[in-house]
Amino acid sequence: MSPFAGSARSTETWQHLRVTRQDGVATVTLARPDKLNALTFEAYADLRDLLAELSRERSVRALVLAGEGRGFCSGGDVEEIIGATLGMDTAQLLDFNRMTGQVVRAVRECPFPVIAAVHGVAAGAGAVLALAADFRVADPSARFAFLFTRVGLSGGDMGAAYLLPRVIGLGHATRLLMLGDTVRAPEAERLGLISELAEEGRVDEAAAALARRLAEGPAMAHAQTKALLTAELDMPLAAAVEMDAATQALLMNSDDYAEFHAAFTEKRAPKWQGK
Repeated sequence: MSPFAGSARSTETWQHLRVTRQDGVATVTLARPDKLNALTFEAYADLRDLLAELSRERSVRALVLAGEGRGFCSGGDVEEIIGATLGMDTAQLLDFNRMTGQVVRAVRECPFPVIAAVHGVAAGAGAVLALAADFRVADPSARFAFLFTRVGLSGGDMGAAYLLPRVIGLGHATRLLMLGDTVRAPEAERLGLISELAEEGRVDEAAAALARRLAEGPAMAHAQTKALLTAELDMPLAAAVEMDAATQALLMNSDDYAEFHAAFTEKRAPKWQGK
């Protein structure tokens, strides 16, 4: 994502989102605990725009996405979104659905790893937000449900039909997207939907520890790895190998690559600069 921004300042406050930054880690907390962090039209747009702003800052090296209160995110707000969409025409509905997809693209395309810290419910759009993250650290209370068919819509919402088969396989993805069944933490871990199962009540701590580990590492290497993982999903092997070769050639000219060699020679830990 381009670091060039317009003349407007970065946004200081966000409705229904709480944003903190420390030592290269940004923590974005969905903050509507009374509504199980249900998403509104504005919350979707804020997530999309916030990720773009953080990507331009170049100071963020890892991001934790969490939910306040009893759960991660219960999906789209039934009253504020589902009720409102019943009165929209097709063009308006297309604009809305494109916007929700832009949030998922922003999560996948931002130049830093994203960690979803999931406790309690992650349903509907909340499940897709967690799915779009690079890592899903989950509390034993976590439960995932892709509920779109339960409300009469396609299970392939917000890129779910693209992402989920690539994470857990086509057979399991078909079951979850078609039936909308709830998957609790033990099964989610078995399917590969969970990257790390935290100890009970310590999911935020586990996610923060992973974020610190990533933030302290070689940021440019992480960014390029994430970009290649996404880009090569649909490439033939020959094209993927060529893209890998070009990427490595560029990174072999980086300061971080030279720093590794110097640190190895001097028998010390590398001091990564992300350049």
